Amino acid sequence: MHRRINPLATAIVLAAALPAPSASATVAPATYVLARAGELTITAPVAVSLGSGPPGSQRSAQMGTVTVTDGRSPNSGAWTATVSSTNYTRTVAPVATIGRANMSYWSGPASATQGGGTFVPGQPTAASRVTLAAPRTAFSHTAVAGVNNASWNPTLVLSIPFSGVTAGTYTGVVTHSVA
Repeated sequence: MHRRINPLATAIVLAAALPAPSASATVAPATYVLARAGELTITAPVAVSLGSGPPGSQRSAQMGTVTVTDGRSPNSGAWTATVSSTNYTRTVAPVATIGRANMSYWSGPASATQGGGTFVPGQPTAASRVTLAAPRTAFSHTAVAGVNNASWNPTLVLSIPFSGVTAGTYTGVVTHSVA
């Protein structure tokens, strides 16, 4: 899921100072329409598998590249990418759930950036990983610098509980958004 922010187009009318027209000439103002500014978008992998493991173990995997592209005009402001998660559910009988608090996330450093300003990873190292019990900052851009983009390859870590789970496939959704 991604959120798009679209600035409105702005029309500018330019009038040129011309010599006085002859009696047979007509004068019309020159016009110029400023092209629509770009959007603020985020892309992320569609699916990732953490494999399998027994109760009490941890499973981890890198998600794949997440990219924020800020094509807005200069002075549009900073942006913050947020990550959140649902619970992980086994939907066939017996139904079981692994709570989203069991899923941890760390963004790692940027794998690529372009443009000026300061790019700040939410969790630069594995030691700074956070649970996805609540929405978290994944990455941010703190300086107003016009067109820019950043990519990172976050790591997910699932702690499988000792009890309350049964063998099977658990499915949940990790969502990145940007504003």
